[in-house]
Amino acid sequence: MAVPVVDPERYQSQLDAKRERITAQFARFSPPLLEVFPSPPSHYRQRCEFRIWHDGDDLFYAMFEVDPADPKRKTVIRLDEYPVAGERINALMPALRDALLASDTLRRKLFQVEFLTTLNGEALVTLIYHRQLDEAWEQEARELQEALNVSIIGRARKQRLVLDRDHVWERLNVEGHEFVYQQVENSFTQPNAAICRSMLGWARDVTRESHDGDLVEFYCGNGNFTVALAENFRRVVATEISRTSVASANVNLEANSVANAVVARMSAEEFSEALAGEKSGRRVAALALDEHVFTTALVDPPRAGLDAHSCEQLKAYARIVYISCNPNTLEANLESLSATHAVTRFALFDQFPYTGHCECGVLLERREPVTRA
Repeated sequence: MAVPVVDPERYQSQLDAKRERITAQFARFSPPLLEVFPSPPSHYRQRCEFRIWHDGDDLFYAMFEVDPADPKRKTVIRLDEYPVAGERINALMPALRDALLASDTLRRKLFQVEFLTTLNGEALVTLIYHRQLDEAWEQEARELQEALNVSIIGRARKQRLVLDRDHVWERLNVEGHEFVYQQVENSFTQPNAAICRSMLGWARDVTRESHDGDLVEFYCGNGNFTVALAENFRRVVATEISRTSVASANVNLEANSVANAVVARMSAEEFSEALAGEKSGRRVAALALDEHVFTTALVDPPRAGLDAHSCEQLKAYARIVYISCNPNTLEANLESLSATHAVTRFALFDQFPYTGHCECGVLLERREPVTRA
C-alpha cells in the first residue's frame, strides 16, 4: 500500500480526475450531474494506525511501501509527521514518541499504535504489544494518559486493558443540527469527519420528503446514518451484524434522543428473510415489521457490494439510497437495479484524497411502469 503524498496544490486536479473517471464509468446509467464533495486537502483523517519500528535505542512511526513487482518486498517509511492525519494526531505523535523513548516499560515490544480522535480534540490511543502487560506498565501508562490528556488502551495477546474508556464522542454539525456519536475503539467509523458530514447532509437532502413512509437500513454500523435520517421518516428499522456496533448504535440513538428508530442485530440476509416473511422468532416479532410501510431502503455495504439476491429484494422499495465504498461493485449492482429503478441523484465523496479510492452515493427511484394502449 502506497503512503499518500499530500500536496494541497494538486488537490483540485486529483479531485477533477476522479470526477471524470466516475462520470465516464456510470454514464450508461444516465445519471444527473455528479455532485462532488471535496475533502479538506490535508489533515483529514481522524483515525490512523502506525507500526512502531525499533532501531537500536531509537523508535519511530512507520508505514510500508510495497513493491508492485514483488509484493513480498516492503520498504519501511519513517513518519515523524503525517499530513493525512488530523491536527490532533500530528500533535500527539511527537509527544507520545518522546514518552516511549524515555520509558523502557512502555516501549518494550511495542509494535503498533492506533489513534482515534474527534474534531473537538478527544483522543484515544491504543498501544499494542508482543508481550503481556503488567502492573508496572499500567502505572506508567496511567501517568502518560494524564500527561497527554488522552485515553489509553493496552493490547496484547488475549489481553485488553482499558485505563479510562474505550471510546470517544464525535460531534458533527449537519444542516445546523449537532449529532453526537460514540465511536468505539477497534470498531468501524468514518475516518474523514468532514466527508462524513457531507455524506449525512446529502443523505438527509435526498430523503427530505419521506415523512409518510418508513426507512429500512442495512449495514447500519454505529447508527451513523440512522441518527441523522430518523427525523425524515415516520420510523426506522436498521440492522447490523456486529455486536459492538449494535450496542454503540443504541447508545447513539439515546444520546441524540431518537425515539422512532430501532436497531436489530442480524445479518442483511437474515433481515431480508424476515421482511419477506421467511424468518420468524422472538427478535423478528419484536420488530413488528407488519406495522411498517417501508418506502425507502438505505444500504451501505462492504467493498464486495450486494449479492444478486439482495439486489432483487431491494427492487421492492420505491426509493433506494446506496452508499458505496467501491465504484466497481456499485456499477455491477446498478446493472441489476437499473432494470426497475432510475438514478435520480449521484454523488462523489472524496473520502481518501490522493488515492484512487472513491466513495459514491446514489439515489434510485422506481421507474413508472410502461402502459400499453
